[in-house]
Amino acid sequence: MSVTAAVNGEVSYWFSQVPPRAPRERLERDLTVDVALVGAGYTNLWVAYYLKQARPDLDIAIIEREVAGFGASSRNGGWISYGLPGQHSRYAKAHGVQAVREFQRELFDTIGEIVDVAAREGIDADIAHEGEVAIARNPAQLARLREEFEGGAKWGFGPDDLVMLDRDGANEHAKLSNAVGGLFSPHCARVQPAKLAAGLAETVERMGVRIFEHTSVAEILPHTAVTERGHRVTAEFVVRGTEGYTNSVKGHARDWLPKLSSMLVTAPLTPEQHAAIGWDTNVMVRDAGHFFSYIHRTADDRIALGGPGVPYLWGSGWDDRGATLAASERALVEALHKLFPMLAEHPIDHTWTGILGIPRNWSATVTLDRASGLAVAGGYVGDGVTSTNLAGRTMRDLILGEDTALTRMPWVGGQIRKWEPEPLRWVALRGMYSVYNLADRLEDRSGSAKTSILARAANVIAGRS
Repeated sequence: MSVTAAVNGEVSYWFSQVPPRAPRERLERDLTVDVALVGAGYTNLWVAYYLKQARPDLDIAIIEREVAGFGASSRNGGWISYGLPGQHSRYAKAHGVQAVREFQRELFDTIGEIVDVAAREGIDADIAHEGEVAIARNPAQLARLREEFEGGAKWGFGPDDLVMLDRDGANEHAKLSNAVGGLFSPHCARVQPAKLAAGLAETVERMGVRIFEHTSVAEILPHTAVTERGHRVTAEFVVRGTEGYTNSVKGHARDWLPKLSSMLVTAPLTPEQHAAIGWDTNVMVRDAGHFFSYIHRTADDRIALGGPGVPYLWGSGWDDRGATLAASERALVEALHKLFPMLAEHPIDHTWTGILGIPRNWSATVTLDRASGLAVAGGYVGDGVTSTNLAGRTMRDLILGEDTALTRMPWVGGQIRKWEPEPLRWVALRGMYSVYNLADRLEDRSGSAKTSILARAANVIAGRS
């Protein structure tokens, strides 16, 4: 069968499921507010939500170059996960192990916070809070999962937070081909990400926040955001929440690398196909490879899979409104068929691509300078659905000048290290992911329980170890 999806791009499948709405106002004048938020993705939607809860009198405006939720907030894998936005060990070097434990526990609690807010505000985002399972398909992958399990206590994981599974236990969640074991955590929920973004935008508007769309911010100065048309938004605080699109802002071209991530969604599965896969729950599933796939069963009985593909475009380029390159589409379909051979003839309905922000030190940051009023949150390294909520509550406390447990988290005040110029970025990123791909193939063939030396070298290049 052809690997070509029925629809390619058009932002995302998630985005296409959100009912169309009337366009929001474009900013065509200078504006003065208390807080200006640049970017209408999860980060700033959560900042606006929590600030308005705490201080309903604040005048808050969000300025968005496209429409609310256009970027990663409507294109991600739909995982409200426990993943730390960076490496535990890297945060611990600067802040100590106990601070990282508290960070991890906050992320556990944040999953429930997102679920609760959606219920309280009437946001129907297909949320199902049933956990996640990582499934190993060779001895090296299983050894890495066991290492994660055994090392979890150091980072704040209790006995019920991670559970090792044998082959039968892994297959009870989903029958990935050649499964040899797995690792389960209850700390994960499924979400339809575009519905969550749309619901949050409508919620903050009801609270009195103004959202200006199709308004691109070209430069951010102390207490000021300047649009491409020269209009100035003056505020006591200006929060940059532009994630993978940060290189569009003057002076920030190398802050965060825009890494591409692509997804597909199948046509709906029949009950017989679900039975063959053994997937009758809403537990999220990922394979334990270096070049891994993240997978879930959607509310409308499809399989959504993301992961492998072209990771980076020359010059920190962006995708074209979600359009997926042919090489990425082939890689996604190959991964689907490798993991679920019984779906080899099943149609692919939609593929899309988004970008996520990768810091050079592989660590997210939430930072505010009170003198200039400039603030930034982001660099979530692919774990942003949960981290953005925690960042939003943390930024609220920073703006309000409160000393809380959140403002003492190890990502607060993190410095941004610039990426190397081209061609070094392109060579390093494309080469690194090629090495991860090769390492996965070698581990599949060798049967060894040792992680490939190639993958360890790629981790060093990436700044992940």
